[in-house]
Amino acid sequence: MVTYSTSEHPRVHLSHCRFFMQHLLSGNLALNVCRFVTGSWRHVLAVNGLADNCLISTKTKERGYIFPIFVGTNENLSAEFRAFLDSHYEHHYTPEEVLGYIYAVLHAPTYRARYAEFLRIDFPRVSFPASADDFETLSTLGWALVQAHLLREVPRRELAIYHGKGDHKVEAVRYSSVNEAVSINKTQFFKPVPQAVWEFYIGGYQVLDKYLKSRKGRALSLDEINHVSAVADSLAFTVEHMAKIDEAYRSAFSVRG
Repeated sequence: MVTYSTSEHPRVHLSHCRFFMQHLLSGNLALNVCRFVTGSWRHVLAVNGLADNCLISTKTKERGYIFPIFVGTNENLSAEFRAFLDSHYEHHYTPEEVLGYIYAVLHAPTYRARYAEFLRIDFPRVSFPASADDFETLSTLGWALVQAHLLREVPRRELAIYHGKGDHKVEAVRYSSVNEAVSINKTQFFKPVPQAVWEFYIGGYQVLDKYLKSRKGRALSLDEINHVSAVADSLAFTVEHMAKIDEAYRSAFSVRG
């Protein structure tokens, strides 16, 4: 990554990261973001393996780009950026801590709203706060979100529990806001699924809707049924965590009102 300065804050421009898909074969962590989007910007996801360019959207312009945090055993950070970071905070943060910070910022609703026009036409640019405490707070919040999105550490909320008897075949996916339930056929459904969880998007996909509809005509396996529940828990955590991230972001960059 390469940094440069503006009149406000030093920033990192994600398009200057090096790209090597082979370095994700060992489970290396990476950011998946889009350069151009056509609607609201929500086009970021942590990945730990190979991902195609349609992972977060199938729209023509919204191709995903992968930015790994390591290339082999070396961190995928430019010498200029590393020198800035170590000097600015008088501390050597790990690539994971840097990823956590960037991930938090990219999930802050205030950041997304403030830079909405720019996010539609280029890779995200991320500012860095003056205070190391603010950096660390956001880094910790972002790292927890990375773990939740990779389904490594997801706080259990007992959402999307599978109900009903039948053949587990996905025939028609329907959501009832009154019952907070997602049905896959006439007799089987997942419940509870809060509306905020059901309507949550990552990139161009409404997550749970996309997952289930892509399996239409098939019988869900036990692993897939459990996966729906885990994803629902992860999305609920994301909704709550983004509010905490936004509070920390607004504090770090003195955003009021």
